[in-house]
Amino acid sequence: MKDIRVGQGYDVHAYGEGDHVVLGGVRIAHERGVVAHSDGDVVIHALCDALLGALALGDIGVHFPPSDDRWKDADSRQFLRHCRALLAERGWEVGNADVTVVCERPKVAPHAAAMRANLAGDLGVDVDAISVKATTSEKLGFTGRGEGLAAMAVALLVRA
Repeated sequence: MKDIRVGQGYDVHAYGEGDHVVLGGVRIAHERGVVAHSDGDVVIHALCDALLGALALGDIGVHFPPSDDRWKDADSRQFLRHCRALLAERGWEVGNADVTVVCERPKVAPHAAAMRANLAGDLGVDVDAISVKATTSEKLGFTGRGEGLAAMAVALLVRA
């Protein structure tokens, strides 16, 4: 099984001031924003961590530290494109990826197709290799209380 690798990622951000969230590169109107150094895109951050984990290259904070002002308010899609370049340099490509968003609101399903298209485009794969879905936490925990949102991702890498 030397020709495949699997990585998993997780990200969370608290809600804060603002009128939108960014998920999978899609700006979604919402009564709150997120507290984050970059755009706070939990979908992309979790997916980057899954890709970096599969490569054994640390996590998104190693590559884009929040202490570095270059990444202040940054578009997280550039993080994902960086991960794609790291994959290519090492002879890997994405076989498929699966992301789950955990939040009570905003509703993710109406935006999932656009998110999938963004992620697939940035990773250079067909859209059918990318899954984005959502669940609530049944009003339990910080996501259930509407204090923030989270995302989990898993990615399968294959030799290019």
